[in-house]
Amino acid sequence: MPGTDQRLAYIDWMRGLACVLMFQWHGSESWLGGAARETLWFHWAALGGTFPAPLFLFLAGISFGLITHRLRTRGASPGQIARQTILRGAEIFALGLLFRVQEFALGWHWVPWTDLLRVDVLNIIGLSIMCMGVACYAVRSRATNIVVAVAIALVIALATPPLWSTMRPRFLPWFLESYVNGVHIQGTPQFYLFPAFPWMGFAFAGLAIGFLLTSDAARKRPAAMVASLGAAGAVLVALGLALDAAPIHIYASYDFWHSSPEFFLIRSGLVLVLMLVAFVWCTWGAGTIGFSPLIQLGHTSLLVYWVHIEFVYGRFSLLPKHASTIPAAAAGITAIFLGMLVLSLIRTHLSHKLRHA
Repeated sequence: MPGTDQRLAYIDWMRGLACVLMFQWHGSESWLGGAARETLWFHWAALGGTFPAPLFLFLAGISFGLITHRLRTRGASPGQIARQTILRGAEIFALGLLFRVQEFALGWHWVPWTDLLRVDVLNIIGLSIMCMGVACYAVRSRATNIVVAVAIALVIALATPPLWSTMRPRFLPWFLESYVNGVHIQGTPQFYLFPAFPWMGFAFAGLAIGFLLTSDAARKRPAAMVASLGAAGAVLVALGLALDAAPIHIYASYDFWHSSPEFFLIRSGLVLVLMLVAFVWCTWGAGTIGFSPLIQLGHTSLLVYWVHIEFVYGRFSLLPKHASTIPAAAAGITAIFLGMLVLSLIRTHLSHKLRHA
């Protein structure tokens, strides 16, 4: 059985992969123009772009489960654990608000003030962590935590279609309704935003997996546990595809790509399959031999997310927006990857020096 650091290296590897998929989609979406947006490159980039947000949220849930278990084994009280985790969630939520302030300031004169209240991925990660803190305070055994986390994830997935269409909470101010369905100021839910429904569901699904990974069975036979989860993921993908192909749908409004429970199942299943691939690569492959750029990026994912946005979408964009060719965009994406890797290494070096000062 691999050591603790190696055994969990695949979690950071997956987080780093999410960063790379994020770079390629953001670069392609921001820079490609004209006919390049109708190519196979752009469509594959868009497909890859459907994974970073579920991965970040899913891995946030796994990390939450691992941290909560560690605190429990160290004798921390439920109140102490709740306080620590909820405050961490509040910190990330506040960073999300600060990020919107930064983007507004850098885009002064052309960014509307309403963008200050956009629901971005940092906001929903922070909110998810706070909600998971409350849930783990309310129920305190591993088995119950797993059942409750799965139940909450399913409720969120099943409630998303009506909350996006026939049962929208229109009585709320737009900036609060936006946290439910991403309506923002457009009057209809916007697919590029990250409301609680469905996105928080991925965090709670990850929370269930995190607690499973802390079980005695997982510690004794980690490969068997991850393989079982990968197989379960394949079943979820098949189930989602079968339900989508069914002739009858229970919802009055059905949007497969943005709000359907079927796509939620498929993406959750693919994340579990990817977790198996990452585990195999980092345990028996070359994933942890020498230096791993993906693991390095995974250690500083919040930083590279924050910084790369300005060089892709913001005032300091490396290339003209919606006017670049595929070779130019590919070069820009490579530059973003290398620049963020260097930034990540600098951050790690400085953190190490401060800890040992």
